Amino acid sequence: MRILVLGGGRFVGRALVEAAVAAGHSVTTLTRSTPPPGAGDAVEALFGDRTTRSGLAVLDGGVGVDSGAGGPVGEWDAVFDTWSGAPCVVRQAVTALRDRVPYYSYVSSMSVYEEPMPAGSDESHPAVAAQADGDATNYPADKRGAELAVIEGYGEDRCLLARAGLILGPHEGPGRLLWWLRRIARGGDVLAPGPADLPLQYVDVRDLAAWMVQCAEQRVAGAFNAVSASGHTTMGELLQTCVSVGGASARLVWVDPEFVVAQGIEPWTELPIWLPPGVDHDAQSANTARAAAAGLSCRPVADTVSDTWQWLSDGGPAEPPARPLVAPATGRVAVGLAPEKEQAALAAWHAAAAAQ
Repeated sequence: MRILVLGGGRFVGRALVEAAVAAGHSVTTLTRSTPPPGAGDAVEALFGDRTTRSGLAVLDGGVGVDSGAGGPVGEWDAVFDTWSGAPCVVRQAVTALRDRVPYYSYVSSMSVYEEPMPAGSDESHPAVAAQADGDATNYPADKRGAELAVIEGYGEDRCLLARAGLILGPHEGPGRLLWWLRRIARGGDVLAPGPADLPLQYVDVRDLAAWMVQCAEQRVAGAFNAVSASGHTTMGELLQTCVSVGGASARLVWVDPEFVVAQGIEPWTELPIWLPPGVDHDAQSANTARAAAAGLSCRPVADTVSDTWQWLSDGGPAEPPARPLVAPATGRVAVGLAPEKEQAALAAWHAAAAAQ
């Protein structure tokens, strides 16, 4: 196949490029500046700002990597899109490509679902209101608007909507798992938000990418909750694995979720990955049977954590990313708990325990 990746230099886009090349396909990428892995070999790297007409026009001049399948220059068998932002940008790409590329695969999000989202909800749960031609508003509406743009341009039988939840793994951009790895590597008492057996739901970026490439090969269409089953791992297993790979001197201090919240600590943002039991956590416990039936397979958490630590140790980002994280439904915020706030919470927890 000849595959076009809109994006391709960072995290999910990078993983899509690597998965497509590993599967024997030729790849063209369109990025603003960051070259994709393998550029100049199996990957043709084009550069342009897709938010402008001139940026997309560079695709008209792409010579393509010879896949042996022939076909007109500048045409592809599938396009992967990783855009997060104004839906009108996706609509512009769809308009430019729908007569040239027969299949559109979009990296969406489970944030598109209306809240509350009960545990076990599947793809039939209502989505938020959005506009396919809208400007950027908030993350759920932006992702849903992009979905609508793809559906309107391609029809439901020619597109994949990969509704990923939490995405982890090497080259992670947001920095959620990276924060925990860095914090635990510093050692000492680490505030571990309980309960330790809290089930987690996420997807390794490499598993997501490999599955999306497989879906493109088989022309799988529709919307899928593209994450692991709830309970694929637990908060305790995740953090203990972080200790095992890079923080032997760290001691996890498990703190009750109610106490964590009472200290004014924000779940998910100040303590990445974690949501306390309740309505918010229920939304991270979606039914994933449809994606599993379509071939999505998730590797053990130990592989995700150890490989991410290896990447970090071998020259990954030295500091947390400057760009903000996406909160589940409230917008974009920074990641990580300030050391002084963590120490204050731990002191209060120990004092409360001593007073009992």
